Amino acid sequence: MNAIIAHNVICPLGGTSEEVYQAVKEGRSSLARHESLPFPFTASLFTPEQWATLEIDGYTPFESLAINSIRRALAQQDIPLNDRTVLILSSTKGNVADLNDQSEPIPLGRSAQRIAKAIGLSTTTITVSNACISGVSAMILAARLLDMGAYDYAIACGVDVQSTFIIAGFQSLKALSEEPCRPFDIERLGLNLGEGAATVVMSNRENGDHWSIVAGATRNDAYHITNPSPKGDGALAAIQAVMKDETPIAMVNAHGTATMYNDQMESVAIERSGLSHVPVNALKGYFGHTMGAAGIIETIMCIKGLDEDVILPTRGFDEIGVSGRINVVNKSAMRVDTPATAFLKIISGFGGGNAAMLLAKGVPSRTISFEFTRQHSISAERLPSMRQQPTLRRMDPLARLGVLAADCLLDSPQGDTPQKTAIVLFNSRSSIHADRVFWRSIAEVEDFFPSPSAFVYTLPNIVTGEIAIRHQIHSETTFYILPEKDPALVEQIISATFADEEIDQVLGGWLEYIDETHYEADLAIYKRKS
Repeated sequence: MNAIIAHNVICPLGGTSEEVYQAVKEGRSSLARHESLPFPFTASLFTPEQWATLEIDGYTPFESLAINSIRRALAQQDIPLNDRTVLILSSTKGNVADLNDQSEPIPLGRSAQRIAKAIGLSTTTITVSNACISGVSAMILAARLLDMGAYDYAIACGVDVQSTFIIAGFQSLKALSEEPCRPFDIERLGLNLGEGAATVVMSNRENGDHWSIVAGATRNDAYHITNPSPKGDGALAAIQAVMKDETPIAMVNAHGTATMYNDQMESVAIERSGLSHVPVNALKGYFGHTMGAAGIIETIMCIKGLDEDVILPTRGFDEIGVSGRINVVNKSAMRVDTPATAFLKIISGFGGGNAAMLLAKGVPSRTISFEFTRQHSISAERLPSMRQQPTLRRMDPLARLGVLAADCLLDSPQGDTPQKTAIVLFNSRSSIHADRVFWRSIAEVEDFFPSPSAFVYTLPNIVTGEIAIRHQIHSETTFYILPEKDPALVEQIISATFADEEIDQVLGGWLEYIDETHYEADLAIYKRKS
């Protein structure tokens, strides 16, 4: 079983879950217009005065924000910080703001370990870097590891700090709005970025009146690395995977980025799921799109609201602007008529990822167990030359390396790949080669020309999306970052993936690309034992 026993949110609206919740309930927003870059944008950013209270000597802003959030959550519960407690971080770009022509940022895996040490934890930290769905992916992994008895406690912390690198990247994709975002509205123009951190502390030792993750699933729509399937196929599959028992739910908390394609896709997926009558909200009009923290912040806000039997309204929404029939909660909080005991959280992101979680109060205890075997494997030495693959030249080297390894293991792009195949990849340096390439396109103010094609590949999980599209895999796709290669931990996480009963095999393992002379592909097929 798993239970959320403590939580914290830090964002420009406040430094605790309660402060942020009260601000949202009052309709306040931290979105503001900025003109510090060659283009204007609206975002939710910490002020210098707020940063002064958050930064910790010897740590980066990214690390300081995470440490503060985790410490504030842990202060609510006395849990042992030993080898039965795991820290799972979720982030899209970590310390990328420190990248320049003289130095590289602290790698996400090592940064996560520094955060763990700061809070007094010695177990190896796991980082999920799965684009916008990272926070939900981290919570799903935490629940799985607790349910299978691998740990007694899990700390899931989502955190991202905004920078020129990230803002310029989203601008290159024409995804940003100069005005406050308007989720699902007919006048929506794009998203607003935000920064913040959120932490949930979870236990397998108690439940009572706590909220639990009853089910969680990730599904790839295998359609396009940046645009979602117009029919909402991936989101629909994720929702159906967690709503098998048709549990009555009080609400759906949507991703609601206020981009044209995301909101349209989500509305279609919600209608196709038979949930048109269920109240829907999206919360990015209050604190922006916080990327790796988004899924956790928004989940906590929904928990706080439903504990008071209310559904928070969608700030910025006025008139429906999507074709899917959905019941968007409008300008004031909606009172839930009956005690709310379950809700659905959905989210989607670049790389074709879609995730869903069903959360409920006081669910019965459960444990999961299964066995798997490692069968076929491939290493970089056995791969064809990456330079001699003209059809893959549009990809960055990390994606190219992963696709070539997947082709070898899955026979061919036209091969009969089981649809119940998950893709679970790991490394320690994220997408450092692609980061350098994109940084060069924004390094000079006089020659500021952010490249959309270069930016997309700075998200390490894009390789899982490329493999999914090539082999039409519609199951789970996740990318993890570890401090260093750890075969035992890799297999533990792959084992947890089999908690999803719809997965029969996993294409997984280590995939690292630093430069032309430093790369590694050590992948295998893992099959569930019948």
